Amino acid sequence: GLPYRPCAGFMLVNRDGLVFVGQRIDPSAHGFWQMPQGGIDKGEDVREAALRELQEEVGVAAHLVEVIAQSGRPYIYDLPPELLGKVWKGKYRGQEQYWFLGRFLGEDADIDLEAHDPPEFNAWRWVEPAALPDLIVPFKREVYEALVAEFAPLI
Repeated sequence: GLPYRPCAGFMLVNRDGLVFVGQRIDPSAHGFWQMPQGGIDKGEDVREAALRELQEEVGVAAHLVEVIAQSGRPYIYDLPPELLGKVWKGKYRGQEQYWFLGRFLGEDADIDLEAHDPPEFNAWRWVEPAALPDLIVPFKREVYEALVAEFAPLI
């Protein structure tokens, strides 16, 4: 079978205990909101990958983030059949995600969706942690439910 794509994700929390989500431009996930995440480069440290994705997708530099925790285990999801073979050049069956929780030390003005070319998100907002599973594309919902259960007590 196909392998899982190694991925790092970041739950960025502001001073009010709300979580950053961006609305995906990508047609396969259009209209859904998600936290910043992306592939881990070969040989790259998972924490560095998560902070790099935050910088690339959201424009938030590492010095504006205080990392609070790493998830106790990687979270795995499978692609639904209709996307299998279409995303990531058909090389992966899903993702193995390493998640981090961090406090945002900057201001809303520090967030820049245009930092990445092309941008991944066309809009962003702060949401209650409990709202996350309802905003994500359905096949990632279980991952988000587990993440909220693990990280919410630390927020």
